[in-house]
Amino acid sequence: MPRLALIALLLTLLPAGTAGAARVSPASPVRSTPAEADSLTQAILRDRADTEQWLKSGETSYLATVQRVDFGSRRTLTVGRDPDNDVRIDDPGVSPHHLSVSVSGDSFQVRAVDVGTVFFARKEMMTSATLAPGSVGIGRFMLRLSHQRFPAIIVFDPKSPNFARYKGLQWFPPDLSCRYLLPLTPNPKPDTTLILSTRGNRRRAVRVGWFDFMVGRTRCRLEATRLLEPGVGENDISVFFRDATTGKETYATGRYVDPVRLPDGRYLLDFNLCYNPACAVSEHYNCPIPPKENVLKVPIRAGEKDAHYH
Repeated sequence: MPRLALIALLLTLLPAGTAGAARVSPASPVRSTPAEADSLTQAILRDRADTEQWLKSGETSYLATVQRVDFGSRRTLTVGRDPDNDVRIDDPGVSPHHLSVSVSGDSFQVRAVDVGTVFFARKEMMTSATLAPGSVGIGRFMLRLSHQRFPAIIVFDPKSPNFARYKGLQWFPPDLSCRYLLPLTPNPKPDTTLILSTRGNRRRAVRVGWFDFMVGRTRCRLEATRLLEPGVGENDISVFFRDATTGKETYATGRYVDPVRLPDGRYLLDFNLCYNPACAVSEHYNCPIPPKENVLKVPIRAGEKDAHYH
């Protein structure tokens, strides 16, 4: 999803400060000058327009997904045009038996099967490779090799019939009182927890710490976690949450917001950037469900609303 340019701008408009790890009082919203507020608002609106365009026609759009096959207890899945494949893609640009994809630890072993068959990865044409979770291309299709400790192959088609379901996205108006510059209160004994997912899996994560902030006169706390999965970096933390809008104005499963770590150790937690999980649009994803500890009693009327694709 488009977002990197927006994050870069948000960071340039933050007040300077020192590391805040010792701070214990809940954070108040970041104050912005009128000029900064205007720049931020315009950047948020541009990012939303880019996100809608991506969803409408992007090759990695949630609407581009047409099939998901989980490995389950199998180590290997076959991909091809013939009916005997585990992942069948009935298209002349795909060979009868195009690929064999095997799970190998945190990686995938991908091998072309039929004579003369190739696939594309890292912008290179290949016949065999060991790859980290990511994507490979065959014909016009992209295959996402999804791991998450519950590996699967997700098929993307630039001609997906799901694009006909496009009806835009919905957001709350930008609200700069929902932006916080705050420390992470570290978990003194980072423990492993289980995060339930929308496909019934239990995904392991580390409970890294907590963010404390004020919404109006209400003190709020959200737990930050790091998923223990291939492709997730040591400093990649997530906040999965519900609030008083969940199931009413916003998606019933909950929403996500990605804290942005600053060089001084603090984080930017901007609820204008909170978003729905991919499963709000496509049934082909396996999305974390917010833990019961992250249910806020107050409404967070910022970020993405429910556009009701289901």
